Amino acid sequence: MAIELPNRSSEDCRAVSSVLARVGDKWSVLVIVLLGDGPKRFNEIKRMIGGISQRMLTLTLRGLERDGLVKRTQFPTIPPRVDYELTQLGLSLWEAVKPLGVWAQGHVKHHQGTGRV
Repeated sequence: MAIELPNRSSEDCRAVSSVLARVGDKWSVLVIVLLGDGPKRFNEIKRMIGGISQRMLTLTLRGLERDGLVKRTQFPTIPPRVDYELTQLGLSLWEAVKPLGVWAQGHVKHHQGTGRV
């Protein structure tokens, strides 16, 4: 399968690079993969990821929400309950990164044993 890449100096290339930089960071991909099977609460996401600070998860979720990939729903309960879920755009990204998550899970043992992929 051949992918036609835009000219490096073109505006299209800069736009593609900007999108990939936004969604391609370490934490965003993990959050997208975790939310692929349905809505989750903040602490649930934090526990599932492990190793992410509260501040970094907050910044990641805010960025994904700002970019239209994640929807934040606050419920009027005490204490307040907030769920995060993928939007239609987020689901389309999840479909693209899901194979990456599967590949990573299949290579965890190899990486742990050698320290490299």
